[in-house]
Amino acid sequence: MQMTASARVPRHRVRQAGRDAARLRMLLIMLLAGGLQGVCAFDLTEAPDAFRASQPPASFAVRAAERFAVAQARFATAPTNVTAAWEFARAAFDCAEFATNNTERAALAEQGIAAARQALTGDSNCAPAHYYLGMNLGQLARTRTLGALRLVSDMERAFKAARALDAHFDFAGPDRNLGLLYLQAPSIGSIGDRKKARQHLQRAVELAPDYPENHLNLAEALWKWGDRDGALRAFTALDEIWPQARLRFDGPDWEAAWADWTARRQRLDEQLHHALRRERPPKPR
Repeated sequence: MQMTASARVPRHRVRQAGRDAARLRMLLIMLLAGGLQGVCAFDLTEAPDAFRASQPPASFAVRAAERFAVAQARFATAPTNVTAAWEFARAAFDCAEFATNNTERAALAEQGIAAARQALTGDSNCAPAHYYLGMNLGQLARTRTLGALRLVSDMERAFKAARALDAHFDFAGPDRNLGLLYLQAPSIGSIGDRKKARQHLQRAVELAPDYPENHLNLAEALWKWGDRDGALRAFTALDEIWPQARLRFDGPDWEAAWADWTARRQRLDEQLHHALRRERPPKPR
């Protein structure tokens, strides 16, 4: 049944998740491919193609800049307003996605970090402030070779705090991001942990089963760990929610997310079916 306009995700939720949720996965991949390079060995052979597939249309950079300017002006006039502070932190993260160099990205991330911490000064129990503190720390870590490992631990603390306050925020964003951190980070010298990754990725699916990113993350992780049957079950669950998700998460603010999700879904589908064909070759006629 097609959803009516009133049944779709509220506009503020679209702005919140449409620009953020799908991109943290790429942020972590590029962070760990660059910021931790030379510190540890990590398999990121698919990262360049995955990153290119996730790139949003150029118009998104313009929108991000416009929203950043609006949020910055509001925060400047009401620096003690907790909502204005964390919304500016969110806008800083978004704008940093389109930075053309590390200096620009770091400057935007630092503004976002400062705004999130300002929000927490006013309300230490503000889940969005903890959440976007973690997101902006990730942006900052992308710009650093030394000190990236410490920032990963800071991200972990921020997402844990957000999870304790509101596990449902951003379609189970805290659990999703923790799962990705534990999945992508090395187990030696950092926080990588397969058991924790699985727990958080599964919990994200339980909390927000209608959100495609959660199923994709779990399916990809299970495939990476060699659990083909588990990956197939997660992929099947993704297929079941896909048509309705297409109706629910629609509009320009979701174009980048769908570009990423569609490319990843196709890649995983090919891998799973290739494995099945190899295991059960067609019988000769």
